[in-house]
Amino acid sequence: MRLSWNEVRIRASKFSEEWSEAVYEKGETQSFYNDFFEIFGVRRRSVARYEEHVAKLNNRTGFIDLFWPGVLMVEQKSAGRDLKAAYEQAGEYFDSLPESKRPRYILVSDFQTFELHDLSEREVVSFALTELSFNVEVFGFILGVQSRTFRDQNPANIRASELVGCLHDRLEEAGYLGHDLERLLVRIVFCLFGDDTGIFEPRDIFLDFIEERTREDGLDLGPLLIQLFEILNTPKEQRSSKLDEDLNRFPYINGDLFEGSLQTPSFDSDMRQALIDACMFDWSEISPAIFGALFQSVMDPQERRTHGAHYTTEKNILKVIEPLFLDDLRSDFDRLRSRGDTRRLTELRRFHQKLGQMCFFDPACGCGNFLIIAYRELRLLEIEVLKEIRKSLSREGQRDLEASTFL
Repeated sequence: MRLSWNEVRIRASKFSEEWSEAVYEKGETQSFYNDFFEIFGVRRRSVARYEEHVAKLNNRTGFIDLFWPGVLMVEQKSAGRDLKAAYEQAGEYFDSLPESKRPRYILVSDFQTFELHDLSEREVVSFALTELSFNVEVFGFILGVQSRTFRDQNPANIRASELVGCLHDRLEEAGYLGHDLERLLVRIVFCLFGDDTGIFEPRDIFLDFIEERTREDGLDLGPLLIQLFEILNTPKEQRSSKLDEDLNRFPYINGDLFEGSLQTPSFDSDMRQALIDACMFDWSEISPAIFGALFQSVMDPQERRTHGAHYTTEKNILKVIEPLFLDDLRSDFDRLRSRGDTRRLTELRRFHQKLGQMCFFDPACGCGNFLIIAYRELRLLEIEVLKEIRKSLSREGQRDLEASTFL
């Protein structure tokens, strides 16, 4: 059974302590990597071999310190040696190998520093031995899983922030300020997202409403937005029977987002165009986590400091919540779906129920980004669980059919 990431990290931390004084290439390399593979619960000799002979260019020969055909090549040096030169040497070995055996990863190390090159992704990760437990996921391929990378900010998220920021600045310049400005932008952002993600049906009804029902000079846009917000806050059965059909097709949005009156904003043609530009953007590409940043971006800077509102990127959120609870949940699920006994379906259902009963508390919650991403990841895991439950039900149904046929 594959080790959980938490167990791997514990082993990596212990490994770092035990090998903190390793310095000598010739005398310690093999013991070092035997123990290194044990971090992942893998016996080194089952996957990789030492001192692989290779014919280098210019009729010279050499020996790869550790070689896992098609996966990993290690060039090990004594402490303090030049890792750049070590990588160049590994490159010569790589070029001499047949295509079928060339590895995806090249690791160069002097015991105290690791430098892993992912040739497929053209990425390099470098860290000290003391930091191994914090970076161990990059060696996920040893466990037979994709090495985990935390993505930087999606360019679409950045573009969305720019569009909302432009609209915010235009409104602020026109004298529309304070809490009304904050709430107006929050409501508009929801409408932009709802227009592209199925909340509003059919798609683009908000864009159509702005383009087709408002004047090009923008003078009637503010009052019509306020009216639309009132409609979004009104259940269908409570709306006037004489309501404009274009407005009535917008759904009721519960949760009080559109509750409460706002000062009516004044728009001109440029401000109207800024809103249309935001509508034309595809908001279905946006991560839910960016909403925290968008909502905070419309707050007064002094108020933001007062409330302690700070946006944490999705990349950094995942670095926290995955080792905190997601890794263990995924490990439990992997164990359950690999079962072949009669308790498989029962245990999967119990695990599904456990997911639904979990509670999370963020004591420093600002805009809720940690909770949003945690909810999203749990829902993705739940979908996988439901797929496995469905498979089990299908198998049981097939067995019942076969049994009834036999009888």
